Amino acid sequence: MKRAGTALVVAGVAVVGLVGCDSGESQSQGTTTTAKPALWNPCTEIPDAALAAAGVDPGTEEKGVAGVPQSGWEICGWDGPDYSITVYTTNKPVGEFEQKPGNVDFRDVTIAGRTGREFRVTGASKDLGCDVVFPANQGVVQLQIFNSALKTGLDDPCTYLERVGDVLVPLFPA
Repeated sequence: MKRAGTALVVAGVAVVGLVGCDSGESQSQGTTTTAKPALWNPCTEIPDAALAAAGVDPGTEEKGVAGVPQSGWEICGWDGPDYSITVYTTNKPVGEFEQKPGNVDFRDVTIAGRTGREFRVTGASKDLGCDVVFPANQGVVQLQIFNSALKTGLDDPCTYLERVGDVLVPLFPA
């Protein structure tokens, strides 16, 4: 089962930036620009063995949102029998997540020795998902757990997030 709620959750946490248009005319002012460094890519940097230890099937990998890349983000997700996980990276600061309407119930957490900000996204799926953002030199790394809506008796998704985080967070960039 693909993560049907992924697009909803990304919409709930993503901050859309406005991009200016270029007239197409080149006007050199003698200045140079420096390209932003590439974001850490969870699809290529998280080994299959770690994903299996986190309780998901590496063969279910999905890049982007429903397979569509998102500008300013690296996104990769995997499904397991009880929950799915998605790892996001972006150059946005933690504060943007805290200011985003719909992101609620923020609290400080420490997972695998790393401090982050756990939160939920309001809406019909609020009780199925749990997110944490960790500050990183590039911006943030976000870990999201989404419980299967088809199963009953599952642990709270934030409990799964901590278990999965113990495996994956040590792999995240500083």
